Amino acid sequence: MEKKYNIGIDIGGTNTVFGLVEKTGNIIKKGSISTKGFESINQFIIALKKEMEKSFPESFWSNIEKIGIGAPNGNYYTGNIEFAPNLEWKGVLPLKNLFESYFNIPTIVSNDANAAAMGEHQYGNAKGMHDFIMITLGTGVGSGFYSNGKIIYGHDGFAGELGHVIAVREGRSCGCGRKGCLETYTSATGIVKTAHDFLKENPNSILYEVENITAKEIFIAAEKNDELAKSIFDYTGKILGQTLADAVAITSPEAIILFGGLAQAGKYIFEPTQKYMEENLLSIYKNKVKILPSALSESDVAILGASALI
Repeated sequence: MEKKYNIGIDIGGTNTVFGLVEKTGNIIKKGSISTKGFESINQFIIALKKEMEKSFPESFWSNIEKIGIGAPNGNYYTGNIEFAPNLEWKGVLPLKNLFESYFNIPTIVSNDANAAAMGEHQYGNAKGMHDFIMITLGTGVGSGFYSNGKIIYGHDGFAGELGHVIAVREGRSCGCGRKGCLETYTSATGIVKTAHDFLKENPNSILYEVENITAKEIFIAAEKNDELAKSIFDYTGKILGQTLADAVAITSPEAIILFGGLAQAGKYIFEPTQKYMEENLLSIYKNKVKILPSALSESDVAILGASALI
């Protein structure tokens, strides 16, 4: 019996990654192209198809069953990308229909954070869990809610945007047009803003000498026992932990899984987040919810997540 494969594709604002995936989660081949520089979504798909045909041996194509795509503002119900702010093509893009017409392979589309949650459920630390929340702490903050054994999509396909819950009333301006969203404080860009705010009041930190502060530089300073860097992580963890305590009250998850660049800071982000979440939990939820790192590698989660949609 011939092996069957799926294709996982993650469309990001800068790059698009793709992989040929076995049912076990083993990635046979992978590659990437730039998402930018194409006048239309059609031109992008043509270029992507060409790159994939170069990457995957011809003999595999007849054994590919489905394509799964994680994309910003990807709608599982409609198969469209809808008004994604970080893509060059605007409006509503009929991604599922276009892929099926170019590839002639059944295609499933979803939000990129939901795809990551599916990947974690199938291949990572959420294996066997019926209720968990996946939080991606990158340039922005994405989330996928897995409840009663299913991803929550809501009536329109856009449920579970924890990154745009207002964590600080009348707080920082967010790209979504509102103020105080969780994303403006706990993303990689958010923690850098916090660092600049803290440095204005306390220049006695090794970060003061850093020309271009990044989340990684804050982590390096914390590793060197810099008190200001550690207080930046504490402040970030406090806002994240308080918001997670609210999220727990809605879906009562077994675990919350953190993924992305900021999650790489390990104890500096996990310990304060767990502490402040516990302090703010309703008593019926206390000591029940684990905060875990993702078990998937940063380079593979997008492909595995997209393929897990299938």
